Amino acid sequence: MLLPEALSSEPTGVPATPPAVFLSESEASMLAADLKKQLRSGERPQGDEILIEKMVAGLGDPRGLMRLTFAESLGAIGTAAVPALCHALRTHENVTVRRAAAKTLTLIADPEALPVLVDALLNDGDPVVQGSAVGAMAATGECAVDALIAVLSSSESSSMHLGLASWGLAFVGAQAPAALRRAARSSHTEVRIAAIAALGEQIQSLNDQEARELVIEALGDSAELVRAEAVILLGKLHEPTWATPLLKPLLGDNSAQVRKNTALSLMKLGAIDALPDLESAAGSEASPEVKPILNLSIQQLRQHQEDSKEG
Repeated sequence: MLLPEALSSEPTGVPATPPAVFLSESEASMLAADLKKQLRSGERPQGDEILIEKMVAGLGDPRGLMRLTFAESLGAIGTAAVPALCHALRTHENVTVRRAAAKTLTLIADPEALPVLVDALLNDGDPVVQGSAVGAMAATGECAVDALIAVLSSSESSSMHLGLASWGLAFVGAQAPAALRRAARSSHTEVRIAAIAALGEQIQSLNDQEARELVIEALGDSAELVRAEAVILLGKLHEPTWATPLLKPLLGDNSAQVRKNTALSLMKLGAIDALPDLESAAGSEASPEVKPILNLSIQQLRQHQEDSKEG
């Protein structure tokens, strides 16, 4: 898959042809020992280009503890290490180096790396690299929102791309409230789904009333997957007084998935006052996929009711 045009430029300072550096195991051990001493004493390793390239080469060491030392040292150097890490992520033939480069960029959280991280998400053949790239994107916070939305709204994105970008947007969460609110009204269904799923933290952490209104709007969205996601979110928020009246009408939704999610959310909420609605819905439900879920919800809520009486 090609990189979206809006995100295709390389970060400033990424060298086109950095010097090729190779470390023997003994050289890597000596360098790692020196770096470990610096880290333990609170010193920041020097950020000169040759040393950085040696550390990046060390990310391919077969010894996990060595790789960790090099990654922590590059993270301590910070933005000066970003060009070399980006080049390694984009071009290195060793998948271990690409994985470690993406994870190290997470430690640095520099927005300048976003174009290369998007490229890794869309074009790298290794799923670990893809996931780590999204983690590094999310670490930049609000800066990553537009890039994640671009992935979600692209017709070329695979189901894996969409899932990872959705996770990234949810991870950003309350760090970008305004951007998430805009995304919740996107013309792209996948963007709305991801934004609604990400609004939970915003509602819980910030008590964002506009975010609550967006969830209510989503319950009437023309796309059933958006409605289904909003229903799931209401079940996760554990606010039965607010959510139960909103959920009850969805037991009659024309989407089987929405009806199933509604029954499950009411069950999670312990919404005993929804029992009559669930019983009525179960009596008229024709779908063999939905009816067992309705019956399960009824059974669990009745048990909850009995337990409440005994308590």
